[in-house]
Amino acid sequence: MSSYITVQTEGGAFSAYIVRPSQPIAPVVIVLHEAFGVNADMRQTCHELAALGFIALCPDLYWRLESGVDLDVTSDADWQKAQVLYAAFDRNAAVSDIAATIGAARALEGASGKVGLLGFCLGALMTFLTAARERIDVAVAYHGAETERYLDKAPGITAPLLMHLAEEDEFISKAAQAQIKAALADRPEIDIYSYPGCSHAFARHNGLHYNADAAALANGRSWRFLERHLL
Repeated sequence: MSSYITVQTEGGAFSAYIVRPSQPIAPVVIVLHEAFGVNADMRQTCHELAALGFIALCPDLYWRLESGVDLDVTSDADWQKAQVLYAAFDRNAAVSDIAATIGAARALEGASGKVGLLGFCLGALMTFLTAARERIDVAVAYHGAETERYLDKAPGITAPLLMHLAEEDEFISKAAQAQIKAALADRPEIDIYSYPGCSHAFARHNGLHYNADAAALANGRSWRFLERHLL
């Protein structure tokens, strides 16, 4: 069953899409969206997580720019709008908003108290940055664009972190991927997997570069990782 909750911050309030599992008590996975907002793909991911026994919560990270962004990845106009929003996005403010979402998640009726992050592209970068600044139980990041620019923040990460990288990612160069792997190589709590022949957003439902085999492999790893640290 899906609905929306309101998350309060000092600077205002924003909505978060929520899907609850059948279990009365469950951990929360906060889904951090791509440049396209809380769209059909993110909502589907929330329903998949709920089917696995998690409370899934997807906050509207764009609310400071525009509330209720829900863009279609097959629309050229929506792609252009996503680029504008991405460029204007305040990442420091977003970490604060995600921290408020974590607080709201822990206080939810039926929440076990454990909270994880699951992010895609922009949301994956925000997963990395939030894990470096806030207390969470686990984090999963799919193809986090520009992560290599923030590797100096990695020492702040204490939660288990799983990262997925597409080897042919057009937004994360092979050099950037090598930087990420080298910087995190001595961190046993951080697992990084690469997917040969895959492009950016290879796990996006019905996306242009969707790769069913790679998506199934990555998602299986993600679900097991979340279950291990949250359930």
